Amino acid sequence: MLKSILRLLVCLVFFFGGIGHFLLAEDFAGIVPPILPWPLLIVWLTGVLELLLVIGILLPTLRSAAGKLAAVYCLLVLPANIYQALSDIPIFGGPVAPELLWLRIPLQFVLIAAILWSTNDNSETLIQAPNGDV
Repeated sequence: MLKSILRLLVCLVFFFGGIGHFLLAEDFAGIVPPILPWPLLIVWLTGVLELLLVIGILLPTLRSAAGKLAAVYCLLVLPANIYQALSDIPIFGGPVAPELLWLRIPLQFVLIAAILWSTNDNSETLIQAPNGDV
């Protein structure tokens, strides 16, 4: 039950994040590190990816693979979060408290843990109780 609730929360994060990549594309493009070309295209593609990850996580047959991909994706976007925190880049129409920008970085790892745990196929569990409980 807890896995299902957490999985739903993960899906909501990715769903609203994915939609945000289209509704607030210019804001998201502003946090793409300048070393990367075509920031707007990157934002749109990652928005599509986030929405596809929601579908994958919701489908039991794709859940485990989608969860692993979502965790890798979170690691890949971490440089954008770090760049935003270092550069104090405003987003969503105004400045963001630097503490919140820095807090988002460790929270990214909490999100990754939540993704991996809530999408884990129990057959892949490293330690399992004799009665089959995890």
